[in-house]
Amino acid sequence: MARRRLGFWQRFAVSLVKPPMILLTRRDWRGFEHIPAEGGVILAVNHVSHADPFTTAHYVYDSGRWPQFLGKESVFRIPLAGKILHWCKQIPVHRGTADAVKALDAAVEAVEQGGCVVIYPEGTTTKEPDLWPMRGKTGTARLALLTGAPVIPVVTWGPERIFDPRTKKVRLIPKIPVSVWAGEPVDLSRWEGAEPTAAVLNEMTDAVMLRLRDMLAEIRHDPSPPPIWTPAARPAEGAGR
Repeated sequence: MARRRLGFWQRFAVSLVKPPMILLTRRDWRGFEHIPAEGGVILAVNHVSHADPFTTAHYVYDSGRWPQFLGKESVFRIPLAGKILHWCKQIPVHRGTADAVKALDAAVEAVEQGGCVVIYPEGTTTKEPDLWPMRGKTGTARLALLTGAPVIPVVTWGPERIFDPRTKKVRLIPKIPVSVWAGEPVDLSRWEGAEPTAAVLNEMTDAVMLRLRDMLAEIRHDPSPPPIWTPAARPAEGAGR
């Protein structure tokens, strides 16, 4: 990424996030070669902790791209912080309202303008006791069908040591090991040009989530668990965060 392309508020955000992340984490970054240097791209990321948006943002920035996250609309209502998020091209998600579709429209626009959109398909931090990925929501699949952009799986492991969502414990000590790996694009070619039916969206979502599960197993040096959900006729769901 040409640093000169960053605006004032983007540089300001980097100055706030990157220095503490450098101090707090010992980083294992892999897979930058799978993230296109330019052009619209969708990054589908597992969600193990409220700390991982910071480590993921650091990783994506170091890869040379500017991350555009889909995030809860409530965060954008925080005084000043919400304004900075808007100025840094982040995308609010209005869950459970008539405005929810606006997030998808904004994500489509960002991808079509050559942006790097980061989605948590689970929509929230995983509720699985061992922090394996949950069943995903269909926002990633919808965005892929609408834009034709590649979906790059990105897995993270280690942010749960900074903040563990199971115990709510925070550890702010230097050099916590954090791994973020990107893989080759998920092969969604069999659904290219398909109508966004519930079956198609669910099948595409399962393909993304199972890929994330298998990549996470590699990071953790654990065998992949069996699918935690039943990849059968499920109702279509809203956009992931």
